[in-house]
Amino acid sequence: MAFLRVGVVPEIPAVVQGANVWLRAPLLSDYAEWAELRAMSREHLTPWEPVWPRDDLTRSAYKRRVRHYQREARDDQGYAYSIFRTADDRLVGGITLSNLQRGVTQSATMGYWLGLPYAGKGLMSDAVCALIPFGFDVLRLHRLEAATQPRNTASMRVLERCGFEREGYARSYLKINGIWQDHVLFGLVAPAAAAEPGK
Repeated sequence: MAFLRVGVVPEIPAVVQGANVWLRAPLLSDYAEWAELRAMSREHLTPWEPVWPRDDLTRSAYKRRVRHYQREARDDQGYAYSIFRTADDRLVGGITLSNLQRGVTQSATMGYWLGLPYAGKGLMSDAVCALIPFGFDVLRLHRLEAATQPRNTASMRVLERCGFEREGYARSYLKINGIWQDHVLFGLVAPAAAAEPGK
């Protein structure tokens, strides 16, 4: 219930700054740039994402998406960010902390996507590494999790570069591109907790 979360989350910063990227919540005014980037990157993204709804790139679908993100943030259930390249403020992708759990768990799942023109330039590693302190220091989470398909070596390199460790293998874990896919599971524990005796 919402009243149980009062005081759990401090003020959420409008911008999360990385070395070469900056992150902020998606806005309705981002639609044109977002839709153009997603459209040109569709073939690149399709193997790694759930099946896109027929109307996914429409303005109305984007509006529903943004409203959903706003509800999740208001209810402390998830936080979505658009990723912008610092050099020219171009939208390059998106990153989320979703399935946020409080209580004895204090965890969230990280997910991300990057537009095709910006792949392989270190921008996603920068975004992931920037969001980690937000998760631990601002949201006060204990643990961050992520999962990636075994053949997505680029995504695994991003997670490992940012300190995530491989923790397991889940068969038929997520339905991606219409098919239940195996995933490698990654986790990262808050530094203070990781340093405790017995951890």
